[in-house]
Amino acid sequence: MLLFQLAAIAALSWNAQVSNTTASLRGLCVVSPKVVWASGTKGTFMRTTDGGEHWQSGSVAGAEALDFRDVEAFDADNAYLLASGEGASSRVYKTTDAGAHWELLFANPDAKGFFDDLSFWDAKHAVLLGDPVNGQFTIFTTADAGKTWQRQRAPAALEDEGAFAASGTSLVTKGKKQAWFATGGPGGARVFQTQDGGKTWRVYTTPLGGAKTAGIFSLVFTDGKHGVAAGGDYKNDKAAEHTVAVTRDGGKTWQAAVGLGYRSGVAVIGKNTFISVGTKGSDVSRDGGVSWTHFSDMNLNAVASRAGAVWAAGPKGVIVKLESR
Repeated sequence: MLLFQLAAIAALSWNAQVSNTTASLRGLCVVSPKVVWASGTKGTFMRTTDGGEHWQSGSVAGAEALDFRDVEAFDADNAYLLASGEGASSRVYKTTDAGAHWELLFANPDAKGFFDDLSFWDAKHAVLLGDPVNGQFTIFTTADAGKTWQRQRAPAALEDEGAFAASGTSLVTKGKKQAWFATGGPGGARVFQTQDGGKTWRVYTTPLGGAKTAGIFSLVFTDGKHGVAAGGDYKNDKAAEHTVAVTRDGGKTWQAAVGLGYRSGVAVIGKNTFISVGTKGSDVSRDGGVSWTHFSDMNLNAVASRAGAVWAAGPKGVIVKLESR
């Protein structure tokens, strides 16, 4: 049981770490209370194996110009990095030796493509999301830990609709074959769901979005039914409307909640307890995402948690750990 769900009146704060980098960080993966990975601009990756007391920071050889928007890790040695960029600048790398060496597994075959997110069901099976090409979202899956990738029949996109590679969490997986990804655009934010490992998708509308720079930037599901979507308009980050929505039926229907401005990351930290982060600060919800309380003004891009450890990352090498008192 998490500390944060025990004391509803506990004051939350971020404890800044020494990251040894000035890169802008958007990828974040909490493997355990001791092992955490992060990634960002300038081909940067980071990891700690002692709960943040020390951080290893480095750049992937030959990828110093890439922006790693997502990192997916399984332990202190094995991790994947997803680079977001136009065409072949979107790539997937893998390390099996704690970042000493990185293998390029996959480069975007679409000249006008753009990878947004990567998420794993298990150590071998994963799904990759990219922005629309020729009017359809880009979906690739792997069943052999990234050695080969199969293009799946992708759902059609609305005009100017796309996903946001803001925190590596616009795509999430659950169970053995279930996944969701979220979008934004002038036609409103939508949520796509698969129950067969990415082969087919259903699409559902939400009350969020409504502008080219607005939509859902982050998703989290506690199980197959209950989830929270966070986002807004990154060019109007103070606007509190259309920034948070909740679902209780696996994403089929969404109810708008009371948000506190644009948020690019959301994570679950306890029973009915969630935390969101964005350019204008951080909020906590203790009622399943329906209402939120602001507790920090720190500019952050991504948030992730596991087994009681909650971390967030942001611009200029910011990496912080959540504390309560």
